Amino acid sequence: MTLPISLPSRAQIKARARRLCASSDGSLSHSQALEQIAHDSGFRDWNTLSAALDAPAVNAFQIGQRVSGRFMGQPFEASILNAQSTEPGWTRVELEFDTPVDVVTFESFSNMRRRVRGVVGPRGTSREVTSDGTPHLVLDL
Repeated sequence: MTLPISLPSRAQIKARARRLCASSDGSLSHSQALEQIAHDSGFRDWNTLSAALDAPAVNAFQIGQRVSGRFMGQPFEASILNAQSTEPGWTRVELEFDTPVDVVTFESFSNMRRRVRGVVGPRGTSREVTSDGTPHLVLDL
């Protein structure tokens, strides 16, 4: 099962189920709508989705952990200085690069970074992207 990038709240899911029931002209019960939403979200059933909503956020990253990836398209190896869960599946990380990373692609000047902060999701990528659609921060998982 692939977890969605972020789960909606229980209230949002139940409101969606009510709208689904209303649009089905009574052919779909509320519990059937909840089951359908669970399946559409990649869960086995409503009970599994409900348990995922109740589960505490798990922080996949730990202080001191070694990571590698790309920041602004540049490869790096780093240590995690801080990691905090922000929402299910998303973690705010502060990284200290082993070697400073040049975050400017122009030949005429440079901007070297030794430490950065960013929020990464379940796939290890940030929501923020450059103008060409590349995530600012990508952690190799």
